[in-house]
Amino acid sequence: MEDTEWREKKFSFFQHKECEYFPCHQVGDMKNFNCLFCFCPLYALGEQCGGNFRILENGIKDCSACTMPHQKENYGMVMERLQRLKREV
Repeated sequence: MEDTEWREKKFSFFQHKECEYFPCHQVGDMKNFNCLFCFCPLYALGEQCGGNFRILENGIKDCSACTMPHQKENYGMVMERLQRLKREV
């Protein structure tokens, strides 16, 4: 599948408006808020995830300000980085 072919596919976007946590992040464009990656699959990449995170004083990675995996247009980037994680493991 080409890098952008996923844009026309239904599997690249999902909203669970019935979820008790929806939306888990406040964003300006709720129409394109993607719930597909509810728990970020890139967390294991640590500081190489590409998201907006901070490291707390206790060393824990805090991703509460990150909306990167919830943006519809980032599906391709998330999948690309998952392939990178697969290679590294």
